[in-house]
Formats: sequence, C-alpha cells, structure tokens
Amino acid sequence: MITARDIMHSGAQCIDGDQTLMDAARLMREMGVGALPICGQDKMLKGIITDRDIVVRCLAEGKDPMTMKAMELAGHLHCVRADDDIEAVLKKMEQHQIRRIPVIDNGKLIGMISESDLASGHREGNLLTDRQIIEFMDSIYLSH
Repeated sequence: MITARDIMHSGAQCIDGDQTLMDAARLMREMGVGALPICGQDKMLKGIITDRDIVVRCLAEGKDPMTMKAMELAGHLHCVRADDDIEAVLKKMEQHQIRRIPVIDNGKLIGMISESDLASGHREGNLLTDRQIIEFMDSIYLSH
C-alpha cells in the first residue's frame, strides 16, 4: 500500500502564526513554494497560508502585509495522516479542490504533498497510476 509518507516531501518549512504576511511572502520566494504551513513552537499544525491568500485576502482588500499576521488567514485546514493511503490523499485533495496538503503524524507536521510530488511519484517511482493522475487533474482543473 502506497501511503502519504511515501509520496510527501519531508522537511516542510513552517511559519509561526505571529509572523507577518511579508515574512511569509519572503520565505515563499526564498524556498520557491506557493504555500507554507503555519505551526506553533510545538510543531503542531495550526493552518496553511498560500501566495494566493496573501494576494486575494490581504493585498486586494487593502490590508498591510507588514502588519497582518499569518494566523489571520489560516482558514479551515485540510491535512492527511502519514499512514493514509494514496487513494484517500487524492480523494481529499480532489474533494476540497486543493493542490497541496500537509502530512501529519500525531498532530505534528512531517511533510507536504503537492501536485509536483504526485507527478514525481508517478514518473519516477510508479507510485501513482495513469488513471489516478488523470482523475486528479480532471477533478482539480476541469471541474471549475
């Protein structure tokens, strides 16, 4: 059985909920990512923030990214457990129309799964079937 742990990339960088959106944007730029998990000092996952959140829910609303805190944009959080099978991971991502999802173990963040992780898992390790990739892509990109 292929699990979330098999497909995720570990070492996801967290941002603290008290850090500003400017801090988040800079960290995203440095890391070349479009989302950051929000964690406390205990590494417990509190939320996730995306580059789109910063643009749409801060800048477009005339708010200041230098003062607005990451936790202010942490909405409903979707995540998977490390031992969830890949079908459950794909189903959750498709159901909630999300392109990246945190992976937790005992409530603590241990990694992230993104679209590129799914593609790499398919191409490099045959961890996902052609059917799984096609259904995921159809669900995310064609159901809008």
